[in-house]
Amino acid sequence: MSLVAFHTLGCKVNHYETEAIWQLFKNNGYDRVEFEARADVYVINTCTVTNTGDKKSRQVIRRAIRSNPDAVICVTGCYAQTSPAEIMAIPGVDVVVGTQDRVKMLEYIEQFKQERQPINGVGNIMKNRVYEELDVPAFTDRTRASLKIQEGCNNFCTFCIIPWARGLMRSRDPKEVIHQAQQLVDAGYMEIVLTGIHTGGYGEDMKDYNLAALLRDLEEQVHGLKRIRISSIEASQLTDEVIDVIDKSNLVVRHLHIPLQSGSNTVLKRMRRKYTMEFFAERLQLLKKALPGLAVTSDVIVGFPGETEEEFMETYNFIKEHQFSELHVFPYSKRTGTPAARMTDQVDENVKNDRVHRLIALSDQLAKQYASRFENEVLEVIPEEAYKENPDSGLYEGYTDNYLKVVFPATEDMVGKLVKVKITKAGYPYNEGQFVRVMDIAQEPKSLVI
Repeated sequence: MSLVAFHTLGCKVNHYETEAIWQLFKNNGYDRVEFEARADVYVINTCTVTNTGDKKSRQVIRRAIRSNPDAVICVTGCYAQTSPAEIMAIPGVDVVVGTQDRVKMLEYIEQFKQERQPINGVGNIMKNRVYEELDVPAFTDRTRASLKIQEGCNNFCTFCIIPWARGLMRSRDPKEVIHQAQQLVDAGYMEIVLTGIHTGGYGEDMKDYNLAALLRDLEEQVHGLKRIRISSIEASQLTDEVIDVIDKSNLVVRHLHIPLQSGSNTVLKRMRRKYTMEFFAERLQLLKKALPGLAVTSDVIVGFPGETEEEFMETYNFIKEHQFSELHVFPYSKRTGTPAARMTDQVDENVKNDRVHRLIALSDQLAKQYASRFENEVLEVIPEEAYKENPDSGLYEGYTDNYLKVVFPATEDMVGKLVKVKITKAGYPYNEGQFVRVMDIAQEPKSLVI
């Protein structure tokens, strides 16, 4: 029996793809072990979104080589796609596969065992126009299932390397999406997170089909599904049609992650983002009408080349005014190979760090404010696991539909089910709750499902 171990760096899409690659190994008779254990094959799924991503990826590769010098070391993912030669130069790396042709990984491993010659299986991603089918019927994590619906991005923002790592926009066949969604529900998942590199762009490369149509079809054709979460969607892709579908839906949750990156039109222009703040504000207004109580989370980059204090304050005030419920704040970091890295007016590190701290403080304040609106309300939660900070306390943690993390007394058999919980004490990052009851799915009228 051969043993395989995985390590995933980076985003949700990478985590999804690691699960898909594991299915390929499983079907070929492999057993999975922890990355720290001794394995016959180590698969490292890398990230290249920042220079730090590259560095961390190299560290993990070296760790695997040290764990078992006789194992086959296989490197895949975004860093493998953009810099295969750099990875091949690390002594001990045996197989490199980029962000396509993952199905050939096992062939390459067998070939390496025969010939003992390192294999570079990375091709030109920009020529690829077809979505690579990678099926994941179930996840190692038992509660929330990701469902990848598209690959690639056509945006070419000035700070971003991802189009070169992932190629251009390619959508997954809707029949495959529906089929896999049903598989996941049949495997016991109640919530599906639609994910991709540029999720909201789904269907842009298709005739007469788009994200709105996919959301409608998922709701109508997947039996037993209780929640649809969109992992991330650009403001420019929140069309009137998408908002209308969300408005009418019983399954799309009251939480959207909409990357802002900056709240200043002049900075957005330098970033080559495809919207203005006026447009973003108008979309938020329509969404909050369609989904009362909506949680909007976002990504923000501070200290982008040339960002003045005035431009930063435009971002700060926009976020405050529109009451985002949580932010992921990143100091701008140069990504070698992107136009922004070549811009001359780079912002001083101390200024960047100061702005990061100010925005994080605002985010914490807004998160508490948002949570406090739901104190004493009864919400639906899917318990995910025992409370991490005190696993023996009989407390479990899970998320409400509007992405509040709640800790409450529960039992192991409730994990993955929908339960009603009363928020007794709002807070951040955790809210405290009181278990009310497990929802009897069969008897709940549909209108009650948030």
